[in-house]
Amino acid sequence: MRLLITGGVGFIGSHLSARLLADGHRIAIIDDFNDFYDPQLKENNLEIIRAAGSVALYRGDIRNQMLVNRAFEEFAPEVIVHLAARAGVRPSLAEPLLYEKVNVGGTVSVLEAARRCGTRRFVFASSSSVYGIANRVPFSEDDLRLLPISPYAATKIAGEKLAYTYSHLYGLKVVCLRFFTVYGPRQRPDLAIRKFMQQIEAGQPVPFFGDGTMGRDYTFVTDIVDGVVRAITFETAYDVFNLGNSAPISLNEMVETIAEELGKQAILSPQPIPPGDVPITFADLSRSHTMLGYAPQVSFRDGIRRMVEWFRQTATSLSA
Repeated sequence: MRLLITGGVGFIGSHLSARLLADGHRIAIIDDFNDFYDPQLKENNLEIIRAAGSVALYRGDIRNQMLVNRAFEEFAPEVIVHLAARAGVRPSLAEPLLYEKVNVGGTVSVLEAARRCGTRRFVFASSSSVYGIANRVPFSEDDLRLLPISPYAATKIAGEKLAYTYSHLYGLKVVCLRFFTVYGPRQRPDLAIRKFMQQIEAGQPVPFFGDGTMGRDYTFVTDIVDGVVRAITFETAYDVFNLGNSAPISLNEMVETIAEELGKQAILSPQPIPPGDVPITFADLSRSHTMLGYAPQVSFRDGIRRMVEWFRQTATSLSA
C-alpha cells in the first residue's frame, strides 16, 4: 500500500513510519522540521525511519499548497495519515492564530489535495482534548456535547468536522482518531513525562500542578501506532474512535513511577493548574475495541520502564 504521512518524522509519526515500512508498505512524508523543538531531533528520527526502509521525503509546510499538491501528484498515495499539526494545549493559548492556520488551514490543504488526486482514504489524528470539560467519564465518542477549553482543542474539532464535510461531499473514507496523552521513546521534550524524567534525573525541581490528583489516560506509543494501522484499512464512510489506555494515572502516581524507575527522588515545585488544562482524561474504548480490534498492551509502569531505558541510552550516546 502507498501511504502519505504528514508529520511523519515527529514523535508518533516516526514510530508509525518505521512500522509501516517494516510491514512492507511504501511511504512518503511531508514534514517542515519546524523549530517548535530542536529540529535535530527530527533529523535523528529520520535516520531511524530510513534504517527501516526507503521513504520519499517532502520538506515543507502543509499550508504550502504547491508542495502538498506535488507530493500527491508524484507519490499518488492510496491513504493519507494526517498527523501534522501545531501541538500542545498551553502553547496554543499563546499563539492561537498560528494554531488555527496550521491545524485548520493546513488540514484543508491536505483534504483538497486528496480530493483533486482521487485519494480515497484519510486518517486524521485528533485529540482527547476535544472533550474538554466533559460531562461524563469515561469519554465516549457518542458524547456530542464537546466543550473545548483551548485553541488547540478547538482546532482538532474543526479538523474532524472538515474531514466529515469532505467525506460527505466527495466520498472520502475518513477515520478520526482521538489520541489520549501519548508517551514513549522519542517523545517531544516539551511533554510532561519526558520533561519530568529529565528533571528528576538531573536533580532539578519538577513543576507540580495542583494537589496531584489531576489524571491523564497515558497511552504508550506502540499501542497508538497499532490503532492507527488498524484504522488504515477500516471500511467506513466516516467514523471517530478513541485511542487510549482506559486507565487514568494521577499526577502523583506519574511522578512517583518515574522517580522509582529512575531510582531517584523527585523534588516537587508546587504550582497552580495552568489555564486550558482539564482535570482528567479517560478513554472509553468500547467502540475502538469492538470495531477496530484495538486493545492496548503496555501498562503505565512497563511503558515508563521502557522509556527510562531509551532515555538513558540516548543520554549515553550523546555524551560519548
